[in-house]
Amino acid sequence: MENVFQSRSKAKATVYHLRDVIRDRASEGVTFRLRVPSLQISQGEKIALIGESGCGKSTLLDMLAFISQPTELAAFRFRPELEDDAVDVAKLWKRKRMNLLGDMRKRHIGYVMQTGGLLPYLTVRENMALSRVVLGLPRDETVESLARELGIARHLDKLPETLSVGERQRVAIGRALSHEPSIVIADEPTASVDPFAAEKIMSLFIGLAEERNITVVVASHAWRHIKRLELRRLAHHTHRSKDGRTTETVVNG
Repeated sequence: MENVFQSRSKAKATVYHLRDVIRDRASEGVTFRLRVPSLQISQGEKIALIGESGCGKSTLLDMLAFISQPTELAAFRFRPELEDDAVDVAKLWKRKRMNLLGDMRKRHIGYVMQTGGLLPYLTVRENMALSRVVLGLPRDETVESLARELGIARHLDKLPETLSVGERQRVAIGRALSHEPSIVIADEPTASVDPFAAEKIMSLFIGLAEERNITVVVASHAWRHIKRLELRRLAHHTHRSKDGRTTETVVNG
């Protein structure tokens, strides 16, 4: 398996290696299946999964963040840093080592939710610093520096309810970046804002990630923004059974 993580580039690790991964879910007699025959994501890559609601984008992101466990899988390996050995995530799931998966998620992954997911009783500063506090990282100028780059420095001591939707999404991006993760996963991070603001926020987000060599996996339905920012688009297709009781989305990349 070592060759899988070294063959693509001598300088870059393969962060994710998935093979024959399946996630099933059923509701009211209807079954949805997400199938990933093969997926490899290298360190520093910017990846986009484009599609309408219900095509499985969030399901894939949740598996990449170790939030949802696949129903079946042949291989699922994770290597957040070049100097690290690849972690056999499939084995950890099989052994119910959710604590280790949670620790990896907290340290190495930042997550931007579609609605921001900010805690309403914490200030912008406290929301952005939350992941650093959880990890016991030292107090420094990281949050203030990110706030300046995101154009929200003047809001640091305000509560989220006083901000616009676009400003709250910038705070959410800052929170995802503040603990200096290796990977940031973003689920429709600009779906709640107008197209002009969406393009500006997405450009800012990808620019900050580029500066820090952070691997980004983003789900979106806004193909125009993704194409302009030159993200690698994952190939996927969805089909339904004739009786309409089964929907399957297949993702490769």
